[in-house]
Amino acid sequence: MRRWATAAGALALTGGLLAAAPQASAAGLTQVTGFGTNPGNLSMYTYAPDALPAGAPLVVALHGCTQNANDYYAHSGWPKLADAYGFALVLPQTSSANNANSCFNWFEPGDSGRGRGEALSIKQMVDKAVALHGGDTRRVYITGLSAGGAMTANMLAAYPDVFAGGAIGSGLPARCASSVSTAYTCMYSPPDKSPAQWGDLVRSTAPAGTNSWPRVAIWQGTADTTVRPANATELRDQWTNVWGIGQTPSRTESLGGGTTLSVYDDASGRSAVEVYTVSGMGHGLAVDPGSGAEQCGSAGTYYLDTICSSYHTARFWGLDGNEDTGSLPAPTGPIPATSALCLGIQARKPLLAPSPSPTDTAIR
Repeated sequence: MRRWATAAGALALTGGLLAAAPQASAAGLTQVTGFGTNPGNLSMYTYAPDALPAGAPLVVALHGCTQNANDYYAHSGWPKLADAYGFALVLPQTSSANNANSCFNWFEPGDSGRGRGEALSIKQMVDKAVALHGGDTRRVYITGLSAGGAMTANMLAAYPDVFAGGAIGSGLPARCASSVSTAYTCMYSPPDKSPAQWGDLVRSTAPAGTNSWPRVAIWQGTADTTVRPANATELRDQWTNVWGIGQTPSRTESLGGGTTLSVYDDASGRSAVEVYTVSGMGHGLAVDPGSGAEQCGSAGTYYLDTICSSYHTARFWGLDGNEDTGSLPAPTGPIPATSALCLGIQARKPLLAPSPSPTDTAIR
């Protein structure tokens, strides 16, 4: 069993209390076993609406640190959208056996690369869910928050042949970090690489000859002190370069909740990368509780009442029915914070993470 050493002073604190995650046993989620070799030692949970038709899409949703599958299921708003639009959900879950604060190990090459560790376990969950629900392999998507968002970026880079799109919430560029020390750097002061350098990290990770890429949504709060807003800029640079398009938005739009949407179209005029900047929002996932069509989710720790990010992401992917399935998994393009959600930086023995300062509680 894999064990991790805890970094000194790195407990997830909220108001001076340890942030405890709820148990993943709520009605609606079903645990699935026997989904593969599971080298990452993860648990698989699924949700599917009643009478889900064959050929439905699939969304994989990755929780953040100190959270679990049920926490993300209960707060993110994705179940409401699954019911409304007709798709299945897969909610992978890690545990303290992998990481002391139950974080996906996005900064460990052995867990975040193609065919390895946790990344391979997630891919095996996709295969199992598609088989269980008769899903459409051309319409598989992945999203995540914080550590889950960082892992999402790595999954998109490692498996562009699996995912038609992704959404990175308060996350980091793919392959930004490969160790504890570089993870700190990425969170607080991401490297100012050129778009081509960021894009090369994706291209070198993807299978040789890849020329079709996922459509990527990037969500970031301007007041995030755990994952600095500069990460959203580097993510934009990375994925626009992968698509072979420039870094000047094709158009911008003002949305609710103080959100600005910047859209980057591919050569055909279809949006390939979208950046959602939420003014004044800290570290967390944007939700908008309510019964309105554009509302979803429930507020809580790291679920911030601003705008329903899951709704806008689902529409970006075309899950509302405005999807050109003939062009999926993605249109071919030219190849060229002291908040408590934490990104789960725990060192594999014998390496220990450096001790943060008393106010630096972002590393879990």
